[in-house]
Amino acid sequence: MISEAQFQNELNTLIANAIREDLGSGDYSSLACIPADAQGKAKLLVKEDGIIAGVAFAKLIFEYVDPKMQIETFIEDGTAVKKGDVVFHVSGSSQSILKSERVVLNTMQRMSAIATKTNSFVQLLKGTNTKILDTRKTTPGFRVAEKWAVKIGGGENHRFALYDMIMLKDNHIDFAGGITLAIAKTQAYLKENNLDLKIIVEARNLVEIQEILKSEGVHRILIDNFNYEDTKAAVALIGDKCQTESSGNINEDTMRFYAECGVNYISSGALTHSVYNMDLSLKAI
Repeated sequence: MISEAQFQNELNTLIANAIREDLGSGDYSSLACIPADAQGKAKLLVKEDGIIAGVAFAKLIFEYVDPKMQIETFIEDGTAVKKGDVVFHVSGSSQSILKSERVVLNTMQRMSAIATKTNSFVQLLKGTNTKILDTRKTTPGFRVAEKWAVKIGGGENHRFALYDMIMLKDNHIDFAGGITLAIAKTQAYLKENNLDLKIIVEARNLVEIQEILKSEGVHRILIDNFNYEDTKAAVALIGDKCQTESSGNINEDTMRFYAECGVNYISSGALTHSVYNMDLSLKAI
């Protein structure tokens, strides 16, 4: 996974770009009718039940726009909320609050939806030893916030991007000339370039799992688009030689059954690519 410094850098880049995109040459609506010295206060109002996420991120956005703004927090990230709850108050320059409003809401609505969906998946897996993972199927430019939301919802992050973990999928394997060659070439490349990255290899059937197991140094096998019986057989074949991950067309109705096959992880792109934003608003008080 990425380092804390990389994580913070991604957050800073996201905030700067989001404010640049929204503010441009100026918030003329506010500049036109609100005095520069006007002070105000607003509340973050929950309008839909779920898991709140993005409170800490909102503070970073407010601080970026105007370090003088003050935030009084009532509900922390990861907390179950209901319609009518007030998450925080923000006070300070009225113009600064308005400059921040849309970026804060866009971020928190998306993050809260992801945290809520992730938490629902976590609850489905309760009592098993299987953990839920996100994927790289994220919104361009917003990945760091979406993966943060998965963590807030109780899930775990898969690799952040292409540079922090090796994942040899079907196209890599086919282009490389087969599973064994792909693994060997990858290990040689990592050694030559002094890179310490974990290797995950995708298997499309039980025969491919048997071939993967002939190579040393594989951290996890991705059991992709298997049915229940073949997943159980795959887990039995792999044993404790490496970690196991199920993926591919797994949803709320099937997730528990895959977990009961004994896999360590289930990865789901739906955590980040198939959510509807939670309804939140920032209201002047």
